[in-house]
Amino acid sequence: MYAIKQVELAARAHMDELVKPVGITALQYTALTVLRRHDGLSSAQLARNSFVTAQSMADMVTALERRGLIVRRRDPDNRRALLISLTCVGHELLAAQDAAMTALEERMLADLSERQRLDLEDYLNLCRAALSDRPSH
Repeated sequence: MYAIKQVELAARAHMDELVKPVGITALQYTALTVLRRHDGLSSAQLARNSFVTAQSMADMVTALERRGLIVRRRDPDNRRALLISLTCVGHELLAAQDAAMTALEERMLADLSERQRLDLEDYLNLCRAALSDRPSH
């Protein structure tokens, strides 16, 4: 567990440095990438998939919406619920960060063979599944 946390902290520190020039944090970047993969999530769903609390997500959604990176709209199936989507500006911001994030991931995995990379991904997914009561995304 300690090693996993150390990798997460190191990766987040590097991600924060990469996204700092565009005025977002690594946690905000993560939420935006979740929305890129899963459009139209509620704030609670986005919080769960971004690994932050609902309160933290509420503050984050407000900040990202103010920046024009996301938009909230009424759920047509439940008028009380709001669904969150990336805006064109949000998609552009992520696209501008893709190469740097890919380079960071490559740096992290540079000393692993292709087989080791695949095994690592499999092992981490198995660990996540063992600890989760929800399907992975």
